[in-house]
Amino acid sequence: MRVRFLAVLCVALVLIGCGGAKRKTRIAVVPKGTTQSFWLAVKAGAEDAARKGNAVVIWKGPAKETDVAGQKRIIENFINQKVDAIVMAACNESALVPAIEQADKAGIPVITIDSGVMSDVPKSFVATDNIAGARKAAEELARLVGGRGKVGLIPFVKGAATSNMREYGFKKGLESFPDIKLVSVLYSNSDVMKGVRATEDMLAAHPDIAGIFAANEGGAVGAARALDLRKASGKVKLVAFDAAPAEISALKKGTIQALIVQNPYAMGYEGVKAALDFLEGKPISKRIDTGVRVVTQKNMDEPGIQKLLYPTGKK
Repeated sequence: MRVRFLAVLCVALVLIGCGGAKRKTRIAVVPKGTTQSFWLAVKAGAEDAARKGNAVVIWKGPAKETDVAGQKRIIENFINQKVDAIVMAACNESALVPAIEQADKAGIPVITIDSGVMSDVPKSFVATDNIAGARKAAEELARLVGGRGKVGLIPFVKGAATSNMREYGFKKGLESFPDIKLVSVLYSNSDVMKGVRATEDMLAAHPDIAGIFAANEGGAVGAARALDLRKASGKVKLVAFDAAPAEISALKKGTIQALIVQNPYAMGYEGVKAALDFLEGKPISKRIDTGVRVVTQKNMDEPGIQKLLYPTGKK
């Protein structure tokens, strides 16, 4: 029996050594949050790219997009686990730099998606051109309000690169419309109830406000809810980033007039693909633009738009 056991053990060791049970490449994917539908689409894209590349995704992110310290701990834990690569969306563009540099020194390549960092360490940045997208939001809101009047802006997390770029892009876009005045900028912290409060504060301070741009899902859903409660739907024009189910419903209903829609599935897919390509020694682009579309009631039923609105299929 002992001889037989040793023989079986030797065969197993040979198989492992020869690649019979080769370990799959492990790609850690660290989103800014885990509860919003945007991140679920990112996860679906990441996992599809991993399956195609015979790799595995380890998905873990902070519960809230404001939990910078929590995200830093997650990345440090992945470094200690010696994952093969890290794909991440930074909660803060500067605070996450030390963790990313630590990963790089450990020989773990980092790919940033959605929200980048103030560092050249990441091998690639896969994201929407947020400044261009927010300019489109400004143009669309200006069209909706007739090129004049007061408007408000609801960014999400101050210090997060994505939020900063959308705020900047929207303000730059408004410069082309001298008869439009930005009268209020209030942050939602990606929280629906804070988005509600921000909108209510804007309406209270500026009863004649003509339009609002909500820069992400939390702020948009909160703004739509507040407009519905105040019976201001349609009177106050609302343009929003992202395409969560609640946002799509608000667009159909007419509370939201236009959505600036990203491609989160592509961010996850291209992010993991870039990581795998880098590990295999293939050339990758330093910047990969996943695109953005303006979606309204008029074009939302087009096949290409439907694929953007429902990247993982209608439920």
